Amino acid sequence: MKRFLKQKNFLFKLGIVICIGWMLAALLSPYLVPQNPIAQDMTARFQAPGSGHFLGTDELGRDVFSRVLVGSRVSIAAGLVTVCITIVVGTIYGGIAGYVGGIVDDIMMRVAELINAFPPLILAMVIASALGPSISNSVFAMTIIWWPNYARLMRSLVITLKENEYIVASRVLGASHLRILVKEIVPNALGSLLVMATLDIGNAIVTFSGLSFLGLGTQPPTPEWGSMVSDGVNNMNYWWMSTFPGLAIFSMSIGANFVGDGLRDYLDPKLKNK
Repeated sequence: MKRFLKQKNFLFKLGIVICIGWMLAALLSPYLVPQNPIAQDMTARFQAPGSGHFLGTDELGRDVFSRVLVGSRVSIAAGLVTVCITIVVGTIYGGIAGYVGGIVDDIMMRVAELINAFPPLILAMVIASALGPSISNSVFAMTIIWWPNYARLMRSLVITLKENEYIVASRVLGASHLRILVKEIVPNALGSLLVMATLDIGNAIVTFSGLSFLGLGTQPPTPEWGSMVSDGVNNMNYWWMSTFPGLAIFSMSIGANFVGDGLRDYLDPKLKNK
């Protein structure tokens, strides 16, 4: 922990600041917004950024700054929920496949590889459009395309760890397979899973925003970064409509990647003595 807190990686610290900043903005957005994010004012349409509206207004006169802040609640929550669900599903699935092995492992991993054979974004679009546009359906579609990655990682970790001496000793002492898997193997695999999950948060936010951009995620008038970018594309002369939500997506995703890279460096055994 001491070495973790004293890391000299500037990008890692910057990533923490960005992520914490956006999460606080999402939590406190109802108290920070200067105006109602869904209130329409047709007399204030397409106002450029200025004193009255810090980031300008959109085609319905809604304050872009307020919508970006409130939209962070949906985009960040969708990314976090997706990653949390996929890491649980993938860990259980890959853990069972790797520990049991044999024909069970072969069948389970062929299923995961079947899902991975499809282009991820295309498959997510197909699932989301088939179920109907909504936040929950988009999160479900993203979960379907992502859990095999965690399953494959967990399987490889289990195969490596289950041959270690302390696992063999636990088995000889009569520990059940479930206890060995839950108490011994999973805790030792969490580091790699955590790094992957942190890196995926940014990807999940980008993917969810992409689905919303296509009209498969949030529906009007709920503010969300991807749908705001879509509205801005339809009004290209008013650059602020898509620029600021786009910068929000970029900053949060790059911040999560910085944190993931820092965690990977910290958890790398080769760096333990540095």
